[in-house]
Amino acid sequence: MALVFLPRLFTASMSPKPAFSSPKAPFRLSASAVDVRVESGAAATSTTAIVWYKHDLRVEDHPGLVAASQHRCVVPLYVFDRRILSRFSDEMLELLLFALEDLRKLLNEQGSNLMIRFGRAENVIGELVKEVQASSIFAEEEVEYELRIILDIVEESLSTLSLSGENTKILTWNTPFYDVKSLVDLPSSYNDFKKLNPPVVSPIMPPKLSGNLMNLSWGTLPTLADLKEYRDDISDGGNKKEEWTSIKNLSAENLLQRKNLRGNVELKPPKLEKENQQDPDSKTIRRKKPEKSAFVTSQGSSVGGGSSLVLNALAGYLRYLEGTARDEWQEVHEKLRLSEKREGASFQALFGSALLLGIISRRRVYDEAIKYEKERNGGFLSPFGYSTTTVAAAINTASSMEWYWLLNLKCQKSKAGNFSIRIWRWNNYLIQYTTAGHEGPAILLVHGFGAFLEHYRDNVYPIAEAGNRVWAITLVGFGKSEKPNTIYTELVWAELLRDFIIEVIGEPAHLVGNSIGGYSVAIVAGIWSSLAKSVVLMNTAGNIIPGYSALGYSEDRRTSGAVWLGARLLLVYLRFNIRNILRSFYPASYDPGVIFVLESIFSFDLSLALNYLLEGFERKILVIQGMKDPLSDSKSMLAMFREHCREIAIKEVNAGHCPHDELPNEVNSIIKEWVAALESEGSPVAVEQLQQ
Repeated sequence: MALVFLPRLFTASMSPKPAFSSPKAPFRLSASAVDVRVESGAAATSTTAIVWYKHDLRVEDHPGLVAASQHRCVVPLYVFDRRILSRFSDEMLELLLFALEDLRKLLNEQGSNLMIRFGRAENVIGELVKEVQASSIFAEEEVEYELRIILDIVEESLSTLSLSGENTKILTWNTPFYDVKSLVDLPSSYNDFKKLNPPVVSPIMPPKLSGNLMNLSWGTLPTLADLKEYRDDISDGGNKKEEWTSIKNLSAENLLQRKNLRGNVELKPPKLEKENQQDPDSKTIRRKKPEKSAFVTSQGSSVGGGSSLVLNALAGYLRYLEGTARDEWQEVHEKLRLSEKREGASFQALFGSALLLGIISRRRVYDEAIKYEKERNGGFLSPFGYSTTTVAAAINTASSMEWYWLLNLKCQKSKAGNFSIRIWRWNNYLIQYTTAGHEGPAILLVHGFGAFLEHYRDNVYPIAEAGNRVWAITLVGFGKSEKPNTIYTELVWAELLRDFIIEVIGEPAHLVGNSIGGYSVAIVAGIWSSLAKSVVLMNTAGNIIPGYSALGYSEDRRTSGAVWLGARLLLVYLRFNIRNILRSFYPASYDPGVIFVLESIFSFDLSLALNYLLEGFERKILVIQGMKDPLSDSKSMLAMFREHCREIAIKEVNAGHCPHDELPNEVNSIIKEWVAALESEGSPVAVEQLQQ
């Protein structure tokens, strides 16, 4: 397997081409998006400030709340905005409500309160500004594109208001993990960043609020049922159809079982679900939920509640090796064992949602882990690494999340380059994408293993200029998208593409994929056919299997000792053998988490036949094959396509494994003609035209 897939790491171009040189509309940043600097002893102002809570649901280690506390009156606010809620699963909504309940309690202890409002943020905040005569709004800085747009909309709406001759300002803040003076100077390589040895910033204590409460209607928290109904109501500008949102409810694994694509395989739930559904007589089922349990949701898979519950669960997690008599820590240890799919993966699985909601900060996680490490080692830190896997998992996850947050925030703020990078959050991970075109059919471009969205730098704008809307995405684990500690499979990438089509594109798209990206779009078309208008496979991975029958499909991709060693040897090879020009273009071999992606090379499962995945897509399949591909026998591959896939279009080009990169003009023309033919009334002739 390693020999087959090792060359696919080099799908990135070896030529020094500028990324996306075509013109674009500039991304607008808020003029008032400045860092909040708080000086101890600064005199309190006589004005009112609003603290707009979003993903920062805490009072400890909250720089925005500290800055706002200098005002005469502080109004903490949470807005249930459907544009934000639509990104949350049912369990995340439940975690949100528990976190808000605790936040209100903590604010009450400070002599304050938490205002609850429903509606579009710009409308709610505009009305509240007029009601309380607020001079400033403190909001956490965002890296996700849609949330940054909401911040800009709020700022624009406030520009029309004038209180005492002055406009209300939005002051953005963040909770810096590292003491980074300027994002402009942030290295693009994590290896170079580590050489700077930036200090980690310590958490700050909660401020003392004035307690000067106004006579306001503070609102009540909704029930979970009411909040779900509110989120799913599409009458208020919603454009997602109910059947589309329901598509995400079942995993690719379960749908493959239902469609019987594996043959006569016994239908059974995935491993983790099976482990959770224990025998009724087991101790796990009979044990009463601990009084201080942090697994507050009905599903019970993520740590949540308020800050104190999360911090207590973190303490139990860090002390896993010690054993405990405390019921709530025993529960944490049981959940840890269930979610430890690979070493260290349990921390993200258990605490990722709490970090996303900002119940505790990333630097608080680091601080607690370092304190415990010193406690174990007599006040010292070993230069040879951390003493337990749980300490290492907590620190590595928090620092990795911070690195990708900084890297992607720099992309949002930087004016370098000639095209815009957007950030979308998927399953708590930051994913990069770009888009071009304002009208026409939707087209999604998906790269191969080891590449990223810039691999389509010569394709996005030319295809868009033909009257199409084009998206190019960097899959999780590649480029500057996040590389979490998880198990990467072809089904994971397929589910990511499914959700991207639903949440970002918002309509069926023509799916174009190269190498493993081709196999991923084939899986999307085979499982969720309503999302694909057509499929374009460029030197795709996968196989045509005559007489497809029940084949073994690996459900358990846990890392073996051989895979662990092989991935690390491969990483050493890449770091010392990639040409300098490619290393400067793609420095991600030093990124945190890259080793987890490389391990997936040794566990890919391509047993789902392309001819079965694409069954029912007759006249909607285009194969673009570089005939000089050194990784496969192109002639044999095309012969199998012609024999076992009915009514497909095939174009042979004089290129290698990445024809779109080697012959962009020719490939762009083929794709544009294909989409135009399918979108026209005479779509049945598309195959005949392209086969000429």
